[in-house]
Amino acid sequence: MNSYEEFSKKDKPTDYFIKLSETLSKLNEELNAFNVISDLSKLTNFPISVKDNICTKDVETTASSKILKGYIPPFDATVVSKIREKNTFSFLGKTNMDEFGFGSFGVNSEKCAKNPFNTSYVSGGSSSGSAIATSILKYHISIAESTGGSISTPSAFCGVVGFTPTYGSVSRYGLIDYSNSLDKIGIIARKSEDIRFMYDIIKGKDIYDTTSVDINCNNQNNKTIILIDELIKEINPEIEKLFLELVDKFSKMGYVIKHKSIPFIEKAIASYYIIAMAEASTNLAKYTGFKYGFKNENISEKYNQFFTTSRSNFGKEAKRRVVLGTFVRSASVKDMYYSKALKTRTLLINELSKVLNEGFILSPVMPIKTPKFDEINNFSPLEVYKTDMLTIPPNLCGFPHIAFPYAYLNGMPVGAQLITKHWNDYAIIDIVSEWENNFKYNFKYNLGSI
Repeated sequence: MNSYEEFSKKDKPTDYFIKLSETLSKLNEELNAFNVISDLSKLTNFPISVKDNICTKDVETTASSKILKGYIPPFDATVVSKIREKNTFSFLGKTNMDEFGFGSFGVNSEKCAKNPFNTSYVSGGSSSGSAIATSILKYHISIAESTGGSISTPSAFCGVVGFTPTYGSVSRYGLIDYSNSLDKIGIIARKSEDIRFMYDIIKGKDIYDTTSVDINCNNQNNKTIILIDELIKEINPEIEKLFLELVDKFSKMGYVIKHKSIPFIEKAIASYYIIAMAEASTNLAKYTGFKYGFKNENISEKYNQFFTTSRSNFGKEAKRRVVLGTFVRSASVKDMYYSKALKTRTLLINELSKVLNEGFILSPVMPIKTPKFDEINNFSPLEVYKTDMLTIPPNLCGFPHIAFPYAYLNGMPVGAQLITKHWNDYAIIDIVSEWENNFKYNFKYNLGSI
């Protein structure tokens, strides 16, 4: 039974929202999960939250950026429209995130998102608020988005299930883009059945998004788990020990375990960041202080100063990506960097497709333990980017993948991810469901569960 069915059996669902209203604001002050919280006294249906880079009609949508403060979309994103059409869901609020999706730890926003297990630790990003909200709310599903690991990473750090579908299976219309060829709207929930339930609602072709495709997703399972040596050779020893225990459990579930080597996969990080930053710098060019959010009223300023004033509202990481992205797509070096990155992506898709035709790739979500805030302050930007080494390959290539919690380490959750071939989305949902039925995962939130 999924959470929606459980909630529907409640005699007095309004009582749940009364209890929720008493505690959610207080918890949000501590965890910074939401940028906007709805009036809970008016809600009666199953609660849904939406990441703050997905447009919601008449509700402020900022992608956690100062430059979009005050932007009120006059329309709903397609995924939001599909959910509203059911008339059986309540809109809980907009979740916090790294600005425009730029980040792995949930710290690149005005309000740092904190882990519900221990507020000294990061929650992961960029869909940090979605993962936090799902971890503290018993009845809840969040619509999130991933570019290079933005669903898997916070799901792993916060002990919930995060699903990133095949690129093109869910419409991106109404999404505030980070990188058009990489962005995928997905789902974060507490269990796989909630993922399946919501995916059935939001997937499908959309006339407003030419990259969306109407293809029936499969659930082909050949009971083979593949470990890519290059993806697991540099992980933390404690994470490796837990991961090998997980592999052993899959073996006991009847899965055949195979090892494969794809040396070329180590090029994924460089390829991803070149493509992502190039596309991000293009997408951010629209924010000029004229049309969206922040308005620069000082029209007497000279041309360059006017736009400098406006774009100073970008955060540090956004500025870094504008500079680097503009550089790699400039005429003088485009063929040296951007064109090669595109070719590398194509080669990776081909190589990984061959492997995924044989089975499912299993790996940890992150190569490191959940870090504390004071630890990541010592990370260089390059070290931060390298922590995405496990989540980038499926995101770069548009393969569906799902992150799920399977253990605890020093009181913090640890997550693994399953990757499958294009359009085989339901198979990995089925496998996680099988895992959940065989090995129960216990929620141990220090802050409790509402």
